[in-house]
Amino acid sequence: MKISFLNKSLSFLMAFVVLFSTLSFTVESHYCGTNLIDTAVFSKVKKCGMEASAGTSVKKSCCKDEVVIVEGQDKLKLNGFDGLDINQQIVFTTFVYSYLSLFESLPKQIIPHKEYIPPNLIYDIQVLDESFLI
Repeated sequence: MKISFLNKSLSFLMAFVVLFSTLSFTVESHYCGTNLIDTAVFSKVKKCGMEASAGTSVKKSCCKDEVVIVEGQDKLKLNGFDGLDINQQIVFTTFVYSYLSLFESLPKQIIPHKEYIPPNLIYDIQVLDESFLI
């Protein structure tokens, strides 16, 4: 029971490690002066409306945008079993099948009188019959 739970939890943890190591995302922040206006992950950031546009005479804007890009790992080795030729695949499959068949459990034996408790002896029959083995 404990080994099964440990195996399942470690498998779940490793799946999350692979998922989050390959995930890439962008964090955008919008500042108006020194004040943080909005921060967004996976979407565009909301602007404050004070940005300098091309048609206005304002030369410098007080707003600035920061973009932090978190790159995930994109080099995973995926060609394990497919990189082998057909003879190596057959040998490997046969080896794994024969190795796993070593650990088949025996059929469960049924003991019909497992819970039976014999009655207490009231009389000692050997003394009553006076028959002793010498």
